[in-house]
Amino acid sequence: MKPNGETDAILQRLLRLVTAARLPEVEISTHYGLPALKIGGKAFVSVKNTEIIVLSLPVDRKEHLIEMAPEIYFQTDHYIGWPSLPLRIAEIGDAELQVRLIEAWRFRAPKKLRAAFDAV
Repeated sequence: MKPNGETDAILQRLLRLVTAARLPEVEISTHYGLPALKIGGKAFVSVKNTEIIVLSLPVDRKEHLIEMAPEIYFQTDHYIGWPSLPLRIAEIGDAELQVRLIEAWRFRAPKKLRAAFDAV
């Protein structure tokens, strides 16, 4: 997928929230051809299309979020058993999205970097 105005706006929103959260060493990249943010070479969020982003989260965390807010978080057969959780970007506010981005970053960040971030 080539970035267009809408996916670029989503990526800019993600970058703004990541910057505000002071997450270190985040890089803009791609993941399976999709615009993504990575830490240590691992994607922690990708922009699937103009409606959906996918977060990297532990498998056991996904069900809790889906139960908590099914209007935001969901799962398709493609993601069952994988540490990836799609969400409807238009349905999530910046405060909650920032919390989820931090959670996804922590899930993918190398241990030393995560420890340094937690110490701040």
